[in-house]
Amino acid sequence: MNLISSSCLLLLRSFSRNIHRRNIYPLISRLYTEGSSQTTVELSKDQLQKLRDQEQRFKRRLHSVHRKFAVVPENSEFQGRHHVYFEDGKGIYRSTLGHDDQEMLEVCNADWGGDGYGTIQRVRLSPSETMLAVTVKKDHHEETRCVLVHLGGLILRQKAPLVLDNVLSFEWATDDVLYYSTQETLRCLCVFRLHLSNSEVKTTLVYEEKDPEFFVEVSRSRDQRLVTINCCSKISSEVWFVDSKTPLLFPTLIQSRQPGLLYHVEHSDNCLFILANTGANQEYQLLRAPLASPSMPHWVPLFSAVPGTVIKDMELLQDHCVFTVKDSQCRVQIQTLSTKEPRQFNTHQLPHWACDLSPQRVGTVDRGSFGFLLSSPVHPPVRYLFSSREQKLSVTEDNTKHISLTEFNTTRLQATSQDGTMVPLTLLHMPALSELHKAPLLLHVYGAYGVDLSMAFSPEKRMLLEDGWALAYCHVRGGGERGLAWHQAGSVLQKRRGVEDLASCIQTLHHLGVSRPALTALTARSAGAVLAGALCNHNPLLLKAVILQAPFLDVLGTMQDPSLPLTIEERGEWGDPLMREHRDNIASYCPCHNIIPQLYPSTLITAYSEDRRVPLSGVMKYVQRLKKAIQVCTTRDGVNTRVPVVILDLQPGGDHFGPEDLNLSLNESARQLAFLYTELGLDHQKTRRRQKERSNNLTGKSHRPRN
Repeated sequence: MNLISSSCLLLLRSFSRNIHRRNIYPLISRLYTEGSSQTTVELSKDQLQKLRDQEQRFKRRLHSVHRKFAVVPENSEFQGRHHVYFEDGKGIYRSTLGHDDQEMLEVCNADWGGDGYGTIQRVRLSPSETMLAVTVKKDHHEETRCVLVHLGGLILRQKAPLVLDNVLSFEWATDDVLYYSTQETLRCLCVFRLHLSNSEVKTTLVYEEKDPEFFVEVSRSRDQRLVTINCCSKISSEVWFVDSKTPLLFPTLIQSRQPGLLYHVEHSDNCLFILANTGANQEYQLLRAPLASPSMPHWVPLFSAVPGTVIKDMELLQDHCVFTVKDSQCRVQIQTLSTKEPRQFNTHQLPHWACDLSPQRVGTVDRGSFGFLLSSPVHPPVRYLFSSREQKLSVTEDNTKHISLTEFNTTRLQATSQDGTMVPLTLLHMPALSELHKAPLLLHVYGAYGVDLSMAFSPEKRMLLEDGWALAYCHVRGGGERGLAWHQAGSVLQKRRGVEDLASCIQTLHHLGVSRPALTALTARSAGAVLAGALCNHNPLLLKAVILQAPFLDVLGTMQDPSLPLTIEERGEWGDPLMREHRDNIASYCPCHNIIPQLYPSTLITAYSEDRRVPLSGVMKYVQRLKKAIQVCTTRDGVNTRVPVVILDLQPGGDHFGPEDLNLSLNESARQLAFLYTELGLDHQKTRRRQKERSNNLTGKSHRPRN
């Protein structure tokens, strides 16, 4: 169970990754020379060539780094009753369980979705492993199709028997009944039942959402007994279920939606296990109810988080609940609770370097164990397993022992925000904290939708760490790191709190002697750009450079246009501009509407021409206003220092989240690194030599994470 469900994440102006690239250099030259005047920065041929060379060097390094970490575990393998499956993004292959030397046989190919559909997104096996359902995504767009593959018999079919358009989420109730939701214009409102029989394929609409602020997804309980229809808005939720024993009956309501009530359900032994925000301070707690009487009056509390921690996720095993929790400094922990004896509660400490926990993909489930990957932005994933039978947490696969990892530190800090709130801050670095005054610093922020800042492993981040960078992750209000209340404290009328938190994090680091403004850069994606842009308007001297990807910058303009996708759904996050108080509040921090003539950090913006989540018009408006403000400032004040640059890397396509293609991803990363090193005045070659010398001095030492 994921408390921020996959569908809710898809609803958001969320984390964009990488997208189809074209040559940026003519665009750079045009942007630097447009509206030429004595204060306009113009790149010479030599400067352009230097930037090209820098990007190519980084691309070569990135390829090398990715090869180095190619053996680390991923969630690309899952098991059925009789076979083990492997998915590589383009195809799905299988071999018989227990026959490791058997050749993998292809059972599905992304091309079966049709022309232009080339990346596998979601995979589900039917209960008896006779059918496989797979969604494939259209290249450079968000449209998906669901391909159904028959796995029964001795000879596998080479063509899919059925293709369904615009499918977002789906689950098997039985081998011949599939429930799925469809998405139109980024809205997911309908759920259908597909019944496969020998004589016909019958499709039935079983649920249609009427409230445009709600988003609908289909999921399945871990014991495979129930298919659930989850209806979520920003402030409430409602769940319906279908019992796989009677898969053709219409869904049963668990608890009708109420303002402020959020809940998620699991099932075991004819009981519902419900995570609902009915605990202290409206945080999540675990409750239980009979399947036959599922409504709220029958909910009985079983467990609440230990003070100082918040529940982030839950897995229900046969006789145990496994909770992923975070403490006040965003350290990840595993806590387990016996469902037979709720007083039997244990906490399992994880390595200090652990920042991200990713549940292992499952096919047909071993309900006695819970597998997951632990990682951090600079530590490769390590596979762990919790066994409820043995009450033991163990490492099952650690390929990092075959990789030479130099020493690094994980330092957890807290910054005091403007109103006195303590804001968690995670700092990753190789030199000691006292030796970071000359280190370049890259800050990360998101702070929206109650979503945690992504801290999964990134080879690019590992490379920066080994180049001597300090990497800071600011867990500001508006995100979900400290629970539901943390999100509410940074949303709607409180959105400025996240900006204040971000400024305090940067100032705290500089006060501690970590880097300095001339060596400090900030990166943000999608909705994270709201905080980054607002910070640059109010505290531009804290930073030297900013990187924004698929940025949401014109909050006011977007939220005033209800015809745009997501505007109505997201009033619970940003507010409703039709209300004067909300409109004035949005106008007070909106990055696009608070630009003034001053020296801003140099900025690289990557935007996508057909992105439906973030309107391109808002990005273009922001770029034009930012360039004009810098030009007015430099003309008026006669600035003698290097003028900040504003680069818009406008790419074709409409995939807000970016392609899966590694080469395209590395192109973008190389371009960003070339920009950072150029704007911070870093010598790439000297940095590499210095770090190689440091690594040689540390040869033979293992990494030593610091709490």
